[in-house]
Amino acid sequence: MNIQLIRNATLVIEYAGRKLLVDPFLAEQGVYPPFPNSLRQDQMNPLVGLPVAAEDIIDVDAVIVTHLHLDHYDEAAKQLLPKDIKMFVQNEEDAAVVGQDGFTNVEVLQEDTVFEDIQLIKTKGEHGRGEILKMAGNVCGVVFKHPSEKTLYVAGDTVWYAAVQEVIDTHQPEVIVVNGGDNQFLQGGSLVMSKEDIYEVYQAAPQAQIISVHMEAVNHWTLSRAELKRYAGEKGMSDHLHIPQDGESYTF
Repeated sequence: MNIQLIRNATLVIEYAGRKLLVDPFLAEQGVYPPFPNSLRQDQMNPLVGLPVAAEDIIDVDAVIVTHLHLDHYDEAAKQLLPKDIKMFVQNEEDAAVVGQDGFTNVEVLQEDTVFEDIQLIKTKGEHGRGEILKMAGNVCGVVFKHPSEKTLYVAGDTVWYAAVQEVIDTHQPEVIVVNGGDNQFLQGGSLVMSKEDIYEVYQAAPQAQIISVHMEAVNHWTLSRAELKRYAGEKGMSDHLHIPQDGESYTF
């Protein structure tokens, strides 16, 4: 497999001869207002531009949208993606919205979804802890399986909690993508994984290769790449944790 970070949580994953785009956030730099009640109210989203041309990003076989927040599925994606492309979403509610956006080949992920002989297993996530969950809404992750590939777990916008441990215990993923960045509003705590959460993932899967994305791309991030790299060194997980720059890719 090859996993390329585009920006934020947007990934291009080449897996078992197919290419899948995850969470397309495709606008040019600075076209959306900052997320409110959070840091960097003077900075427009996305904070950075695309590292490759949008037409290359959308040259894929299918798209997975883990949830409909702007930084995972934006107006630019709606305009740029072909309306007949295969779109996987987390539930019927999201399918209805994506259908209203004009997409005609939308499927709700299940725990036994198959796409071109790739098994796609929808996993649970919690987009924060406590009261913030009511505002953050439902999210999902996905496990990829194929006989010719390592098992891949894309956790999505979730913090560390029991269901993430359960996915790791059940599927024994060899590669795990986590959404780091510890994005927060001024009240409510982490919306995605903090450095401590990422360490929990490492402890649960010490042999896996972990990739932390969703960093430094929208205004409410609080965990930098540099700080996560420093922390990884302190915790002895540097050999297993990858912190890509936008556009960087890894082959496993």
